[in-house]
Amino acid sequence: MAKGKVSKSDWTMAALRALARGGVAAVAVDVLARELGVTRGSFYWHFENREALLVAALETWERHGTTEIIAAVREEADPLARARTLFAEALGDEKIAGLEPALAAHTGHPAVAEVVARVTRARLAFLEEVYAGVGFGPRDARHRALAAYAAYLGWLELRRTAPDSAPEAQLQDPGSAAALDHLVDMTLAPGGTDT
Repeated sequence: MAKGKVSKSDWTMAALRALARGGVAAVAVDVLARELGVTRGSFYWHFENREALLVAALETWERHGTTEIIAAVREEADPLARARTLFAEALGDEKIAGLEPALAAHTGHPAVAEVVARVTRARLAFLEEVYAGVGFGPRDARHRALAAYAAYLGWLELRRTAPDSAPEAQLQDPGSAAALDHLVDMTLAPGGTDT
């Protein structure tokens, strides 16, 4: 990037890549400035301090990885198609590989904990909405939402830590589509806990 042409968005995306690589400690202004090809002064044009950058990066992740996805998936009128679209979107191409597991591992930091908790609540609430839309009662929809979200987090972790043992979790694997369809079918299978 050319000096002086780095936007606030460039800084936040660089911070998210750093978070994925090494957690909160990796969000170092000097390192990010070198990565972006600018001076440290460019940082202060956009942010008051490192914590402000971290918060902006986390809010960017929340917006792109949750708010915008929920809004797009909600437009799907058919409840079953909505469920399938949500899983395909959530487990599709990661914009920044390893970011979600890295954030989960750094919830000891207050800013990370706050945004991860907010994202988790929003995602679980939307999953409940999706399962209720398919016809499951409130308790069953909640349980399926929890199971589906746990599967999502596990899928991402398998993708990152066990590519040889669980190749189906990798997008480029020939069996990935069938494995994802199976996961969705399992969460939509009849039978539940509501009476």
